Amino acid sequence: MFMQVCHSCFRQQAMLHRCGQCQFAFYCNRTCQTACWDEHKKECAAIKKVGKAPNQNVRLAARVLWRLHKDTGIVADNQMISVEQLEDHVSDLAGDSLKKLENDVKSLLGYWSYGRKQHSVDYISHIFGIIKCNGFTLSDQSGLQAVGVGLFPNLCLVNHDCWPNCSVVLNHGNQTALSSALHSQRRIELRALEKIPEGQELTVSYVDFLNLSAERKRKLEECFHFECTCQHCSQHLKDDLMVAAADSKPSAEKLKEVTAFSQDCLEKIEKSRIERNFHEVVKLCRECLQKQENVLADTHLSKLRVLSIASEVLSYQRSFSEAAEYAGRLVNGYMKLYHHNNPLLGLAIMRAGVIHWQAGQTEQGHSMICQAFGILMVTHGPNHAITRDLEVRSCGFIVGSLLGSYTGSPQCKGKYMFHIMTAMYVSLEYKKMRHEKEKKHVSRTALICEFASRIHLEIYFTKLKTKNRHLM
Repeated sequence: MFMQVCHSCFRQQAMLHRCGQCQFAFYCNRTCQTACWDEHKKECAAIKKVGKAPNQNVRLAARVLWRLHKDTGIVADNQMISVEQLEDHVSDLAGDSLKKLENDVKSLLGYWSYGRKQHSVDYISHIFGIIKCNGFTLSDQSGLQAVGVGLFPNLCLVNHDCWPNCSVVLNHGNQTALSSALHSQRRIELRALEKIPEGQELTVSYVDFLNLSAERKRKLEECFHFECTCQHCSQHLKDDLMVAAADSKPSAEKLKEVTAFSQDCLEKIEKSRIERNFHEVVKLCRECLQKQENVLADTHLSKLRVLSIASEVLSYQRSFSEAAEYAGRLVNGYMKLYHHNNPLLGLAIMRAGVIHWQAGQTEQGHSMICQAFGILMVTHGPNHAITRDLEVRSCGFIVGSLLGSYTGSPQCKGKYMFHIMTAMYVSLEYKKMRHEKEKKHVSRTALICEFASRIHLEIYFTKLKTKNRHLM
């Protein structure tokens, strides 16, 4: 079933409500629509005027211009630079990139309006150049699908490194309350991946690390107009793993032949994916992986790309056992290449864990989910929708496993499940509260008593303290 994305909370759902005016924006419900109306109302009128929505860069440029007129460049006190002060590199554009920018400018001129206010072509080109060089890809709440592009001025001040010490994540906030006044707003977060020494520069990666250093440098030069001189590019670190041969040590000729075959096969696979011919995709993936066996290492980029596509498509086709095998091999390769706290590694392990669970491999699936949770707690934080969802999934795996091993009478199964869920809830809430109080050096005993009174489970905790004195 085709899934739409809510334009307010970015949650994917099959049945969303369409904006009655522009017929373009979708929302979960009236609450999401009300929360988004301040941002959408001018866009809504503009789409209705021209009859259709332009591309995402044009829509973002229009929103930037409307925001600049409303807030005169600085939106909040903690904003360190205005949008207009960011680099645009328009003078460096040529060929197709320049032609695309010119087409976007024409599209915006017919789309955007603000009373009698008009802007020159040069100024609009400047805005589009800023978006091209500084735009940040936005994902849905699952973190797995790109749904748009955003512009965050403070974030644009952070420099690039192919092996960064920080990651950037969009926290969608919480829009579950019935009243939009109680919603927490979306925000961009810069999160440390490790302990950073005082005085060391904060860096993020503008491109995915899973490319050879020469290819990463080419992409950075093409998109961001600078030459990367980071340690991993200068010393070509991990390039050898990304093109490595299997342990069987095939001949150089055989390695070259299979690498060329893999590149050709990946092009055919991508074409079949676009055409949604998934049976052909699976057939090509199996053929390619068989050809790569005992020739390419599990860290070879071509093999990793085929494994990624195969696990995704087979999971979509509900062939979970085969998908789980490929997902497991993919994760093993990723773990040898990515930083141990890379957000893409965390998401890949999360997907693999879910696939293993769907394949009936509950224990391995739960282990992967816990591993992913540990990474994503660093890269996304405890309040992100993804980590909250993983926490629930982890509980679900345990409950499912316990219920599967239940041997008592059917009449008592409901009560048994209630006790499991209560214990899981108490455990999770206790962990959250303990995390909140750790910095204040609150004793375990005081913490348990305060928590018990907070959720009205004094009797439960009296029994818990008696049986589990090691918690004290």
